[in-house]
Amino acid sequence: MDSLSRASADGSAGLAPALAAEQSDARLWPVGWPPQPSDSGWERLREVFRRDEQNQYSEEIVNIIKATFSGGIIGLVYGGVPGFIYAKKRYIEQSEGEIYHNRLDAAQSAHRAAARGFIRYGWRWSWRVAAFVAIFNTVSVGLSVYRDKNALSHFAIAGACTGGLFRMHLGLRGLAGGSIFGMLLGLPAGALLMSMQNLAGETLIERRKRERRELYEQKLAEWNTRLIITENISKETDDILQEGASPRS
Repeated sequence: MDSLSRASADGSAGLAPALAAEQSDARLWPVGWPPQPSDSGWERLREVFRRDEQNQYSEEIVNIIKATFSGGIIGLVYGGVPGFIYAKKRYIEQSEGEIYHNRLDAAQSAHRAAARGFIRYGWRWSWRVAAFVAIFNTVSVGLSVYRDKNALSHFAIAGACTGGLFRMHLGLRGLAGGSIFGMLLGLPAGALLMSMQNLAGETLIERRKRERRELYEQKLAEWNTRLIITENISKETDDILQEGASPRS
């Protein structure tokens, strides 16, 4: 207990080495000692894909959801606008012999056909792009979190996995072609994302490391404060007991 008192007086920075030297066995550590952040890749993955104490998703999951939604919107516009034009043109070409009540009726019929084309072709591209973005980001984020670092190879692997999944129904040749295409697409996308994170001054991996370290230091300081208060109360209690026992002696 004396060694713990000397260590607690030096602050939380010197407390951990002193206790680690005296109590190498983790089972002998004091009760309530905050555990150090785990270096396990699976533990980091579980931490990312589960909600925190405030019942909120991690920043990585939020970014994946945002990117998926944005990809769906881009796919909707990319496939819907040409589909709108194509459906309207096709309807006009095929309905030259039809009879309409007035000019407005003809225009409305053409616009309804164009709207159906927008929804039809836009939806085809929307869900495909959204699924591609979701799988690509999930795999790349999972690799980065598991290995605890950013690397361009993670995006290449994510692109290859996503492209292979989308072309797997075409057989082995389609799987190989889709993987190569996805890898070539993932490299520039990964380079762009890494450049944007570097321009921000801190990547998500670096921020998560810093937050985990700060959280551990905060818990260590709180534990150290409780230890000092407990020792002071114990010392005051001993002094009172000694003072009460001295008149009788």
